[in-house]
Amino acid sequence: MASPSLLSTLLILLMGVLLARLSAGWMARWAVPAIVLELAMGFILGNTVLPFQSMAPLSGLTELGVLTLFFQVGLEVRGDLISSRRATVLRTVALSFCTPLLAYWPLRSWFALSLPTTLLCLAVLSATGTGVTLRLLAQRRALQTPSARVLVGVSVLDDLPAIGLLLIATATSGLRLGGQGGGWIGPLAGVLMAIVSWVAVDYWARHRSERPTGSLAVMMLLIGSAWLGESSGLTSLLGALWGGVLMARLGPVHGEVQRVLTVLSEVFLPLYFISVGMRVTAGTLLEPLAWSLAAVLIVLGVLSKLTCGLGITRKDREEGVDRWLVVAGLIPRGLPGLVFATTALNQGLIDSVQFSALVLMVTVTTVLGLLLLERRLSHVEPAPA
Repeated sequence: MASPSLLSTLLILLMGVLLARLSAGWMARWAVPAIVLELAMGFILGNTVLPFQSMAPLSGLTELGVLTLFFQVGLEVRGDLISSRRATVLRTVALSFCTPLLAYWPLRSWFALSLPTTLLCLAVLSATGTGVTLRLLAQRRALQTPSARVLVGVSVLDDLPAIGLLLIATATSGLRLGGQGGGWIGPLAGVLMAIVSWVAVDYWARHRSERPTGSLAVMMLLIGSAWLGESSGLTSLLGALWGGVLMARLGPVHGEVQRVLTVLSEVFLPLYFISVGMRVTAGTLLEPLAWSLAAVLIVLGVLSKLTCGLGITRKDREEGVDRWLVVAGLIPRGLPGLVFATTALNQGLIDSVQFSALVLMVTVTTVLGLLLLERRLSHVEPAPA
């Protein structure tokens, strides 16, 4: 059978996005986020009318949505993010990162995983689905509560050490996320360029009043930073995140910048989720290994975030921070987990069965975490409108 044309492929994908969005309204009552519906729609399309290979010409467009989200995370990485409860946020981030490391030996011994594959699984366990958590908090008008402020600070910073684990996993396999050979010259050059860009932006912010907030400027900074990250072997995700940090350094972000980022996220992120679902083949779900690995990862994922409650002290609770709201908001792995798994599959760090297990783990933890967060939010006084 002939492969569908580019326009036919794009039309089928957009119809899949539309069907997922139409289903999202009535599925929201069970706290099932749009991301899960888009994954399911991608699985159906990929195993019936649209094989994943037909997505190849559109891979760059789907990745643009991911880069946009990491750029937005970078916008939130600023000094005032943790200024109110710095010790609590940093303590909880440390627990969120260090606890999954205890799963290293069980994963390696029970499933005979290689070192890079094990580190990749730990990166997924360490990550937090910031986007889905923030969306639910905003819908419930709870973003300004003490609990939500701690949760936002932890969830944003949580992905930074997880990206570090992803880099280490790739380095130990002898690969580069940029797709070329190993070596430290590229990463060192990337770090040097990051330092130079920080100094340049700091000089601009202190000596120039105008701000590059137009659509073209935002796209240039987003794509340029991602390209530098990929070229240096530090991953385009880290480059896009750093671009957001630089944009935030220039001053408050609003107006045209937010509109551009919103359009990119709303259009291209759903396409990415569908493309991830298309990569989960029906055959891998018949493998017992996929379900056993997914089950262990789900248990480890929930337990590792439960320990984050230890980062909330009695003083924090007396000042209005709800320990279990923070824990529930950290359980969803969301987009970062899917991005790490897809990146690892592209680089050959994991096989299709392990990829399916990771997608199952991300899906279950995202739904479970949002259900628990929704339930806990019913006990939190919403911020005034």
